[in-house]
Amino acid sequence: MSEVQRRKFSQEFKEEAVRLITEQGYKVSEAARSLGIRSNMLGRWKREFEDEANGSRLTLDERVELKKLREENRKLKIEREILKKAAAFFANEPK
Repeated sequence: MSEVQRRKFSQEFKEEAVRLITEQGYKVSEAARSLGIRSNMLGRWKREFEDEANGSRLTLDERVELKKLREENRKLKIEREILKKAAAFFANEPK
């Protein structure tokens, strides 16, 4: 089986692509078609630049940490439920 190579785009390319939409008035689909990329990718880049401009974008490290913390939180909730059930079981056990 052959691996699919992902195309990588420079930050400058992404910025110029987003400028086509924001400054030159192109529709996302038109700009994406002319650049040979998917419109959903260009839309995502636009949202990311808007988020960055608003100061609400997470860094890669923060996203990785957030994912790890969410997973840890999920596991802890499951463990807590198991312990609640075990405590209830042993509390009702005859002596």
